[in-house]
Amino acid sequence: MQGNINQLLVQAQTAYDAADWSSLIQYLQQLILVEDNQHSEHLLELALSVLEIGDFQQRWEITKVLLRLGNIVIPPLIEILEDEDAEEELRWYAARTLGEFQHPEAIAPLVELLKKGEDEELKAIAATALGQMGSIAITELSALLQQEDTRLLAVQSLAYIRHPETIKPLLSVVQDAEVAVRATALEALSSFHDQRVPPVLLQALDDVVATVRRIAVLGLSFRPDLCAKLDLVERLQTKLYDFNIEVCYAAATALSRMGGDVAALHLFTVLMSPHTPTTLQLEIIRALVWVGTLSGLEYLQQALDQTKSEILWQEIVTVLGRVEKPQLATKATEILLELLNSPHPATEIPNIKSAIALSLGQLGNQQAIESLTILLTDDNEQVKLHAIAALKKLLPEFAPTQS
Repeated sequence: MQGNINQLLVQAQTAYDAADWSSLIQYLQQLILVEDNQHSEHLLELALSVLEIGDFQQRWEITKVLLRLGNIVIPPLIEILEDEDAEEELRWYAARTLGEFQHPEAIAPLVELLKKGEDEELKAIAATALGQMGSIAITELSALLQQEDTRLLAVQSLAYIRHPETIKPLLSVVQDAEVAVRATALEALSSFHDQRVPPVLLQALDDVVATVRRIAVLGLSFRPDLCAKLDLVERLQTKLYDFNIEVCYAAATALSRMGGDVAALHLFTVLMSPHTPTTLQLEIIRALVWVGTLSGLEYLQQALDQTKSEILWQEIVTVLGRVEKPQLATKATEILLELLNSPHPATEIPNIKSAIALSLGQLGNQQAIESLTILLTDDNEQVKLHAIAALKKLLPEFAPTQS
């Protein structure tokens, strides 16, 4: 047996000297099956040379050897991970392999990489590595929550892990005095469908910091299943009047995800308020389509008649073309055709008339053919081109006559 080991060691060294990495990997794979730890340090040195110089596939194979060598691999891998001048792919493998060891010693450098690293892919690998460690990493990181100087880093790391075991420690800091801590915790908690999370998000709707309120609104927006139980439409509609416009945007999106006629009414009310900024009005117009109700489209039709804003007219006719549900698409077509064939001032504006033609083509309803055909005689060249494009969608065989 010893003779066989010695022979393999000689062959491995010869392959190393010749930079024959594929052969070296094969010899090392055999050695780790028979080696009794007497030559572990030497095998580690040879394996690390492959990791540092080999190609992608060779690095992939040598990591299996490194894992079999045990904890002696951890210090050099940490050294690679912490070397900012090292090749990114090499650091990627170091992070990935450290995660496989599930050893407490590997947690700190991975956490540090999450904190200071600039390469997003490398940080994602570090987060995955921490996640692979499971309860070991979570326990260590949870302990760091107790210290003010490491609390934010610990929360950020726990947020990366996305494991149900992180819920309890994250809940412990949702009311932390530092904004970044509670915001990060809330955002991470929002990804879990756990009964402990919604009450915390509801409470955060009234946080003094807008960033936190917005996170709470968006977190609740993904729980339409709790809409009736928690009266989410009523709770979320108040955020349409928030002092911070980003929170208002989030509330419009959240209400659209809740769906229903009541949500649509709240959106319409704010849309038509003379105090509502144009940017929020545009967001609400989109939300009234996403809400997925006939009432939402009817409110958009009312808005066409009640507003004098060209910007809003343009947005309404544009979003009506994005309706997909058959019943709603029919209604959207009717609204657009009624507008096109009326003396509405919007139909005097070429850009809006072009947008109507484009939307009618997207909706694909044959009822639009006659009105689109009339647009072929429009004085504006852009309108005619959009009418032709729409008719080609409705009638693939359509070929405009040359003038």
